[in-house]
Amino acid sequence: MELIEVPQLIRNAERFREVVTILTRHGLADWMSGVPSIWPDRLRGAVADESMTTAERVRVAFEDLGTTFIKLGQVLSTREDLVGRELACELAQLRANTPSDPSDEVIAMIESELGAGMDELFSSFDPVAMASASIGQVHRATTHEGDDVVVKVQHPGIERRIVNDLEIMQKLAEIAEQQSERLRQYRPVDTIREFQRSLMRELDFQRELKNMDRFRSNFEDEPDVHFAVPYPKLSSRRVLTMERLDGISVSDKAALKSSGADLNEVAHRGATVFLDMIFRDGFYHADPHPGNLMLLGPGTCDDQQPAKQVVGLLDCGMVGRIDDALRDDLEAALIAAVTGDADSIAEIVVRLGEVPGDFDEPSLVSEIHDMLDDYSDQKLRDFDVSSCLRDVTRSIREHQIHLPAKVAMLLKVLAMLEGTAHQLNPEFSLAELLQPYGQQAMRRRLSPRRVYERIKNRVDDWDHLLSILPKDLGDVLHSLKQGNFDIHLQHRRLEPIVNRLVMGILTAALFVGSASLWSSGVPPLLFGVSVPGLLGCLLAMVMGVRLCWQISKVR
Repeated sequence: MELIEVPQLIRNAERFREVVTILTRHGLADWMSGVPSIWPDRLRGAVADESMTTAERVRVAFEDLGTTFIKLGQVLSTREDLVGRELACELAQLRANTPSDPSDEVIAMIESELGAGMDELFSSFDPVAMASASIGQVHRATTHEGDDVVVKVQHPGIERRIVNDLEIMQKLAEIAEQQSERLRQYRPVDTIREFQRSLMRELDFQRELKNMDRFRSNFEDEPDVHFAVPYPKLSSRRVLTMERLDGISVSDKAALKSSGADLNEVAHRGATVFLDMIFRDGFYHADPHPGNLMLLGPGTCDDQQPAKQVVGLLDCGMVGRIDDALRDDLEAALIAAVTGDADSIAEIVVRLGEVPGDFDEPSLVSEIHDMLDDYSDQKLRDFDVSSCLRDVTRSIREHQIHLPAKVAMLLKVLAMLEGTAHQLNPEFSLAELLQPYGQQAMRRRLSPRRVYERIKNRVDDWDHLLSILPKDLGDVLHSLKQGNFDIHLQHRRLEPIVNRLVMGILTAALFVGSASLWSSGVPPLLFGVSVPGLLGCLLAMVMGVRLCWQISKVR
């Protein structure tokens, strides 16, 4: 592959060189050595730091490469099924230490995006950022109505830099898939495409505003859960203004204790919120780390509330969605886990994921059986959901099953949720909290309404099939009558089989022909035996023995 095939990299040549150089410095670019146009002089002599594992070198390289690669590492840390546990855990440590932008650049960005001067927009605005992340930074402000708010502002120029890096990532992924059998198993092209869609959505603050509105609507009847109120008139694609929440971060366990908060209740309530999002609403916050949860004081919500603790959730930019088909599969998996039905669990895994051509389903069923046996003697309160999910993910990865991103994200959220709750209360049991949802799922699946919906859907499917069948069948018959009906078959991994079949035919033909020469006494003769016939038979025997050996070796 030549770089001249990718004109978009011309404008990114210097950055591309920088990426290759950093990967080489950490001993991660050996798979590019077969590409002649990737500055081979930069790929020679790369010596990896032997004191660091490969996973550590990947993490350090991503840190050196900056914002976009750090975001990629954070996304890959949720794909333990794809990259393995060691690398996923290492990448989970990635944090973007992005310095805040100068106040004049921030103010210019806000005024440009909102189309007015700062005096018209806010009665006060703190030019010093209270926090700065990879994509944007946050400032305190006050509206003209006296509301305390925070203003999230995108770093100037960050979108252009991210788009450039995404183009480079896409081309590197294509090279990796072509050049490296080892990297091909990680499906780099598909992974980068999914990451690109996710990151471009995260760059649009209007999406986060809509997510906040939807969460507020879903929890409007629950006074002990609060999402910040967004201000659409003071927001745009690169600026987001929202209510300022004051409270104690769940990550600050010491402060929670000193405030007299019931940590078990906080863990229980926080986990229940996320499970309601997943199993009730099908729309959930996909980043339940402690820094995104706060314990708010009484009276935080819009209406007058009794003196009780309120859980507040921050950063609604990353969300997950569960459609009806996935919800049915999740409910079926919960029921199968409760009843110990390994065959059903394996069937659901195969249906959800993409399996390789040589997939061994009986082996997966056997592993799931063993896994269920290992956990069957545990009391519900002691059941380790995270450990169970890790075992499932490990089995899926060992069988090279590729899960959709939405499924992998959900598994990671459940594991993170249990980890966050355990930080507050080591005795917390997510399994106990999940049990009612499993019972609800069973009742819901067996309810007359769901049975009617399934029957109706099947009737609709058959009705659609019957409506298109006559025309399609007529087209097939017409093609047969005209003599231009073609059937295209795609065969995978048949090359060795075809080669052996051809070799067998040639061997048989050679033996039959040589035997005919021998029996006919075709000269020259040696001791009355046809030399061509004898040599042909010997060669055919050697070829036959070799062919039999190859076949037995495959078995």
